[in-house]
Amino acid sequence: MPTLIDHPTVIPAAGTKPKVIQEFAGRVNTGTPGVSIARMVSPQGWIEPGQTPEFDEYTVVLRGRLRVAFAGGSFDVNAGQAVIAHQGEWVQYSSPAAGGAEYVAVCLPAFSPALVHRDAE
Repeated sequence: MPTLIDHPTVIPAAGTKPKVIQEFAGRVNTGTPGVSIARMVSPQGWIEPGQTPEFDEYTVVLRGRLRVAFAGGSFDVNAGQAVIAHQGEWVQYSSPAAGGAEYVAVCLPAFSPALVHRDAE
């Protein structure tokens, strides 16, 4: 039988401004260690610490623009585009444009603070 996920759990976010993370599936909301699916809403000017995660992160931008910095540079991911950040590679996300960004992130295996390995702030 399918499992209805009635509502997400809001998870505290890292970064310079308040970002909303709503986890629908994952370690916190459903106890699922294999995958996490979350909706993110970040304001203009938000930037989080860089990270070298132990998971692949698939991100689809629904609205606005997400900037992705990596060891070799950076690029912007606009609404209707997606990006894959590969496990073991350094990455940093931000939303510098007016209006911020809204996006969905899928992590395999599921996101965990113990697996993200954020840079020291």
